[in-house]
Amino acid sequence: MMMKSHTIFLFRIIFLFMFLGWLTVWILYPTKIYHKTWIVNLENKFDSTYFREQVVLGVNLLLFTFPIMFIGALGGIYLHLHQEKITQKLPSTSGGALKRCICYLKRPFLVMSPFGIVSAMELLFALMFVALLIWSLANYLYRSFGHLHMHKQDEKVWEAKFRSVSLRLGYIGNVCWAFLFFPITRGSSILRLVGLTSESSIKYHIWLGHLSMVLFAAHTIGFIIYWAITNQMIEMLEWSKTYVSNVAGEIASVIAFAMWITSISRIRRKMYEVFLYTHHLYILYILFYAIHVGVEYMCMIAPGIFLFFVDRHLRFLQSRQNIRLLSARILPCDALELNFSKNPSLYYNPTSLVYINVPKVSKLQWHPFTVTSSCNMETNHLSVTIKNVGSWSNKLYQQLSSSSSDHLNVSVEGPYGPQTKQFLRHEQIVMLLVQELKSQTLIYKLKLTSQEKHKNLQQKLKNLSKQYGLSQTSQILLSQLY
Repeated sequence: MMMKSHTIFLFRIIFLFMFLGWLTVWILYPTKIYHKTWIVNLENKFDSTYFREQVVLGVNLLLFTFPIMFIGALGGIYLHLHQEKITQKLPSTSGGALKRCICYLKRPFLVMSPFGIVSAMELLFALMFVALLIWSLANYLYRSFGHLHMHKQDEKVWEAKFRSVSLRLGYIGNVCWAFLFFPITRGSSILRLVGLTSESSIKYHIWLGHLSMVLFAAHTIGFIIYWAITNQMIEMLEWSKTYVSNVAGEIASVIAFAMWITSISRIRRKMYEVFLYTHHLYILYILFYAIHVGVEYMCMIAPGIFLFFVDRHLRFLQSRQNIRLLSARILPCDALELNFSKNPSLYYNPTSLVYINVPKVSKLQWHPFTVTSSCNMETNHLSVTIKNVGSWSNKLYQQLSSSSSDHLNVSVEGPYGPQTKQFLRHEQIVMLLVQELKSQTLIYKLKLTSQEKHKNLQQKLKNLSKQYGLSQTSQILLSQLY
């Protein structure tokens, strides 16, 4: 046990130093120190048979790609070792000043459209990221304006500066892309190492996506204006084999604008399938973006893309398997309860999500649902409850109402959820139920609480339906507790 604790502590130190070193490289990359001192020394060491002329590629692989790949690989081992400790012991809300400060920072601080609910810690990290972008842009422009490169003999100084600003805005957009894919890598160890879940981190992907598109739009429009005022519009047709391919950048921009427009909240909510299928153009975007910027710059954003593709491939393999549907029952509140068989070793925490696909209803649609069963009490099956409120759920409801569920093929992806039972840290739990089905999540938590804490909750559970006005369905489900 002591050996495992020392190993976990060692992993934490390694993760901390690797991540801080990776961030330090991003901070120093736009500065003279990096390009005049660091890069020269590293290029001399990498000037070997392995890289030859591609010395900068080797340096970028070492500084930008390797640290995150190493953390992602080692993080899986760390989480496996740490899982037992997480399930056995949960830190209390009381503690030292540092713990109280962290708990305070995690509270909602800002509620404003379009950002949603933002905690003080999220706002702090967002401001730090914006500061990194401003710092990078300022250093890029400082170095560039000091050594302006004139592309034409009669080019004016302000035109050269305008071109330099447009180019550096693209560099800043590349920084956003380095972080863009981390929040949507559902099964990655990176998210769980920092205590995030896939559903809670989607908003970071949205923020980074909008910010990067603003920067790339300014980059693209800026160059078009520059070519127009300097009579170089022919440059838009340039496909250089040894330098930047402008045509590839323009194709990537068109694809990116299509994804950006369809991701606007009003369009995404009303035409979700249009948004979803358009977003799959990201594969073409990455291809033309790589042709445009070259391999050296792609190494800087490769870790997030690589981890996303690995995660996407593993999720695809999981989703190709049909899960055995043990039973399906229609609840009085016009809802369905589906029970799937599962491996007894599969562990998940409350509020975990699974994505469900029913080919008889739709071969392409996947819908997320909260797991309503407890893996500690129902070890051989997993349950979800689906409210009949949409076209997909209505078709599923009709399918199960009219025929047997024995021949219903279902694919399940997940579960995804929090790494710990955060609510067990508190002596008192308050839940606001806004829908009938939310009571089942409450019941799940009460099951787990009664199992974990053994505080004679039976009498309290019997009075729950009277106190909270639960309907007949919830009372039936609640009766399973006692």
